[in-house]
Amino acid sequence: MTGETTADNAAAAIVTAVASRAGHHFSKQVQLAIRLVTGLGVAGDGHAGATVKHRSRVARDPSQPNLRQVHLIHAELFEELADQNYEIGPGDLGENVTTRGIDLLGLATGTRLALGGTAIVEVTGLRNPCLQLDRFRPGLMKATLDRAPDGALIRKAGVMAIVLAGGDVQAGDPIRVELAPGPHLPLGVV
Repeated sequence: MTGETTADNAAAAIVTAVASRAGHHFSKQVQLAIRLVTGLGVAGDGHAGATVKHRSRVARDPSQPNLRQVHLIHAELFEELADQNYEIGPGDLGENVTTRGIDLLGLATGTRLALGGTAIVEVTGLRNPCLQLDRFRPGLMKATLDRAPDGALIRKAGVMAIVLAGGDVQAGDPIRVELAPGPHLPLGVV
């Protein structure tokens, strides 16, 4: 996939799991459903809020807007990691929404994802893998990084988004992709 959605792959794009957790924890707990709240993120999650909640970013400037309200990871990454002997499941890497059938990393900045019946998130950028991954499983940070043929670093630990429209999201919900008006800019780290 290239980040664009066709009728064929649109039907296959689904939510496979949802997770949240109060407080600052690396992993999140799988839930039956999560509620996305416009402008804030996942209700009850430790990273919800209009301003940054990640400790390193709060230390630099607590008034920064929270561009990391919702963390999405593709389930295909778990399969890739399993091939490298890492058993990773939904919520383990701190994501709120696990997807299947969508090339999250290939989306353009500003792409909107409709999750379930009413929720809409806007993709703000890539999650930058950090040393917390190695604390969770030694060597995992390196396993979530790769190099493109031109030598550019590929970050595979998912994407971050903000909530434009709230609603409940659960496993099995469809994902509909709406590309931002052009020009389409590749995702950067947020």
